[in-house]
Amino acid sequence: MQGPALQIVHDQIISCEQCPRLQKYCQKIAREKRRAFRDEIYWGKPVPGFGDPQARMLLIGLAPAAHGANRTGRVFTGDGVGGSGDFLMSALHRAGFANIPTSHHPDDGLQLKDAFIAAAVRCAPPDNKPTPEEIARCLPHLDAEIAALPRVRIVVALGRIAFDAYLRLLKERGVLVRPKPAFGHALAHDLPNGQTLIGCYHPSRQNTNTGKLTPPMMDRVLRAARSRLL
Repeated sequence: MQGPALQIVHDQIISCEQCPRLQKYCQKIAREKRRAFRDEIYWGKPVPGFGDPQARMLLIGLAPAAHGANRTGRVFTGDGVGGSGDFLMSALHRAGFANIPTSHHPDDGLQLKDAFIAAAVRCAPPDNKPTPEEIARCLPHLDAEIAALPRVRIVVALGRIAFDAYLRLLKERGVLVRPKPAFGHALAHDLPNGQTLIGCYHPSRQNTNTGKLTPPMMDRVLRAARSRLL
């Protein structure tokens, strides 16, 4: 159960109207729907993070999927069997961070232990491509969410956009990281704020279907994170 500080942050995320283009797109998708979900009520709003409020590991994704989290209201949830949600949750389950290996809907019983999942952008962007300005406007939400997660020691950036967004956040906080860490899969960087940043290819269908990111590669990242939490 999350504390009051995190609940306030999530209420602010859900009510955000800073990006008209993204807001319009999310609402359009929620009205038109996908045929398979035509009888469902779409979330259609910014999506807050999800997980253990006492987490020591934070995973940062890119943005909600149009018919995934934009439909269900929970990050990496509902994008279909074999989608990024199931791929990620299977890996978290194998590593002991999740109690079940799937993520289909908010009432599926999924619980994360010592892990929390957030995103660089909280609204589903057209073609999965937020603009630099939209990423910048959304950064305060990530900042506030991290501030409400007092035990985070490991940050796993799922993709380069999440990696760069976190580094930009540190810069705005006055944490100077020099030289700038390079993004690479399973490449870990010890940061001046005492946290460790680990790069990871994003578990998108494009990456998992082509073999750019495989289950053993995902396991490698989570093993590296786990070893630093022992």
